Amino acid sequence: MEYLRLLTEFETQLETLEHNGKDILYRAEKGIELVENCIKKLQKNIIHKKFDSQADEIYFFKHVKPKIFSKLIYYVRLFKIECKRPIGNHKAQTKYLKFQIDRLQSFFNDNLEFYNYYHRGAISLDEQYFVRGNRNIRLPADSFHFLTDNEFSTCQDSTVATILAYDMLIVYLQGEVDNLNDLLENPEAILMQKPSKLFWTGSKTDLIELIYALHSSNTINSGTLDIKELAAHFEHFYNVDLGNYYHTFIEIRSRKTGRTKFLNKLIEMLKQRMEALDD
Repeated sequence: MEYLRLLTEFETQLETLEHNGKDILYRAEKGIELVENCIKKLQKNIIHKKFDSQADEIYFFKHVKPKIFSKLIYYVRLFKIECKRPIGNHKAQTKYLKFQIDRLQSFFNDNLEFYNYYHRGAISLDEQYFVRGNRNIRLPADSFHFLTDNEFSTCQDSTVATILAYDMLIVYLQGEVDNLNDLLENPEAILMQKPSKLFWTGSKTDLIELIYALHSSNTINSGTLDIKELAAHFEHFYNVDLGNYYHTFIEIRSRKTGRTKFLNKLIEMLKQRMEALDD
């Protein structure tokens, strides 16, 4: 069927995205765009469609659509979580990440009956849950605007998508917690806690422009270092709180002129210094 081709193409795009070495916020933002485009194509393919059998319809809304839609929920939640994640302080980050895990776990507790139904592979209520037109069960609060179309939604396909998305998020967040714990046990991490005697006295926007330039150059750890880690290093060594550096970068990108204003200034000042030494 046509949607199977879309699914294969979509999975290839996501795999490429996840292995391109970009930072997590970039991947989340790009992932949202990819998923929304896929869902729109899928919606056009399925809307007003008559499946060959009810079993085919159930399979689509129980397995195919949730698999794609879960990625949208995953990337949206991931973007919001990472945007608000504390920077630099490992204990504060760990506390924040564990709080987010608990919030996600609460969704499973609130939907425990359906969660158990889905995970044990039950099928007795599939006709009620995954056939279009059955709207007697309340949709979860996490539903997105795509679900307003009765021809493209059932009463529980979004719940399955949310379960899949939150499972992925918990795995990601727990991995981040484990990485922070490993870092604290590493002697090099202890050295990082020593206060620096250097202070950044320019604007935060200028420093963020410099950090993104260095990250884009792939000259630190051959480009494998996450932008978040790089920003944390600069914050530590220059005693500065960069705040929401990603949004600052968005503002830099939106400049109508002089996107690389600080970098241009550095080049000009270096040239002047060299010319002065030549005289």
